[in-house]
Amino acid sequence: MARGPEVRDPLHGAIAVSRHELSVMDEPLFQRLRHVRQLGFSDLAFPGAVHNRYLHSIGAMHLAGRAFDSIFEDAQTPPLAPDRRAAFRRLVRLAALLHDVGHAPFSHSVEFAMPKLEALQIHAYAGRPDLYPGSRQATHEDYTIKAITSSALTPVIEAGGIPALAVAGLIDPDLPAQPAWYEAGENDWRPLLQQLISSELDVDRMDYLARDSHFAGVHYGVFDTNWIMNNLAAHVVDGRVHLALLDRAIYAFDDFLLARYHMFVMVYFHYRSVAYEEMLRQYFAEDGDGWSLPADIEQYAKVDDHHLLSHLRASSNEWARRIVERREYKLLLERHGTPQEVDLSPLTSRLDRAGIPHLPATSLGVLSKYFDQTKIPAAQEPLPLGETAAPSGPPPIFVLHTPYRGSSERRPAKLEKSTALFDRYAGELGMSRIYVPPELVAEAGAAIADIA
Repeated sequence: MARGPEVRDPLHGAIAVSRHELSVMDEPLFQRLRHVRQLGFSDLAFPGAVHNRYLHSIGAMHLAGRAFDSIFEDAQTPPLAPDRRAAFRRLVRLAALLHDVGHAPFSHSVEFAMPKLEALQIHAYAGRPDLYPGSRQATHEDYTIKAITSSALTPVIEAGGIPALAVAGLIDPDLPAQPAWYEAGENDWRPLLQQLISSELDVDRMDYLARDSHFAGVHYGVFDTNWIMNNLAAHVVDGRVHLALLDRAIYAFDDFLLARYHMFVMVYFHYRSVAYEEMLRQYFAEDGDGWSLPADIEQYAKVDDHHLLSHLRASSNEWARRIVERREYKLLLERHGTPQEVDLSPLTSRLDRAGIPHLPATSLGVLSKYFDQTKIPAAQEPLPLGETAAPSGPPPIFVLHTPYRGSSERRPAKLEKSTALFDRYAGELGMSRIYVPPELVAEAGAAIADIA
């Protein structure tokens, strides 16, 4: 039997892809991810970190398939008919493949330049202004939903027999969706399938932590992927199937959680890449020579890192020149601590009075973006007939404890009750910096010496 197509990945090896997945990958909206760097400006501090969103997305799809298979290898996972199980597997792999398709050039670095949500005209959001107010700024997740549900990519997705909205409903858990898309065996599988895409234990971060560590040449994001994968399970509560982890892997999870935290502190918030992000922000604050991210999704397919860099190279704006000529503002000082402890306003006020140009920047690192997360409760007006919205707030992940060897009983506990890390790192870690022109470092230091 002839082998199907595959992608050679330096992290996971040979990744098999189906013909349908390959047709999705060949679409311009997905191909543009070849030219969107995973870590924005991070290669200025870590020269090997030039990898892209394209391969990360394929890696996340691969891990989604592995995680799905591992869950169904567990004897206590509710059984599914083979065709329904295969359909769910295709669905979760597609969602993982497309979860980043809306990322802007330089990944998160340009997100502040996105238009208002109303400009995108996302039909999937219609009728829910409580969840999707048009006045807020769009995010890469919004562009992702637009790309999946209303673009040239949409019919290609649906050619595989999978509704595009069903894929989008795993990326955005609040998106109103047809319950039948996720129902099987009298259970609702949407929580588990969605948690594999975005949760405290998702395949997105399982891939990007290991991948970013590999290409950055650091070890902060290294964790035991195989042990976590081999101990994934399912847990049913009131007919809804949730992601679960067997208790023997809880310490591997702790390591995984800390890996993300340390990668943010040591790599993602590196002082040099933050300096370039702030200079880019200043460029756009001065109108960016009229450059903007298009709301039209087909035009968005043409916008990538090269597109923005070409625009910056052609500009005479001082901020643009500093970026392309690598003449960044230099770090004057840095503080770590609680948001109150890293308040640098007295220092920036002193620099203002001294007439010294400066860029302040604050980054906030948290151990978890899901734990104890609160969301705006869904409004009570009725949804279109046959549609349901996901309950407010992220669904819980469970840890299944076996009381003794050989026992078939599993005692569930919520993930946050099974590790002390959430309490230990409950607060935000603030990282505040002040940057100044390199020729003014000494003068700036003298101006704040008595209060720094």
